[in-house]
Amino acid sequence: MATVYKVLGQSSPSATTATTLYTVPASTSTVVSTITVANLAGSAATFRISVRPAAAVQTNAMYIAYDVTVGATDTTTLTLGLTLATTDVVTVYASTATLAFNAYGSEIA
Repeated sequence: MATVYKVLGQSSPSATTATTLYTVPASTSTVVSTITVANLAGSAATFRISVRPAAAVQTNAMYIAYDVTVGATDTTTLTLGLTLATTDVVTVYASTATLAFNAYGSEIA
């Protein structure tokens, strides 16, 4: 099994729109070690992050962060160690279009 350490996904989603940050490729497992959320604006904003197993329809049980506040021009770093299987999806949501999400980790194929 080969392990590749990499940037898994980057997104600056539209306001109030659930957006895919990362989908686990076929025949792969993934460990998401860290997700950062940077607020590029001069006012606070909120974000949500969920993990949708096998790309399932979003339910409340899937959220790992919900309406968490990021201060003006600040960054929140989540050290997680999420273990994901093929077709699992990390979804992000921002209250404004001024948040940037980055996911870092390793893919095992």
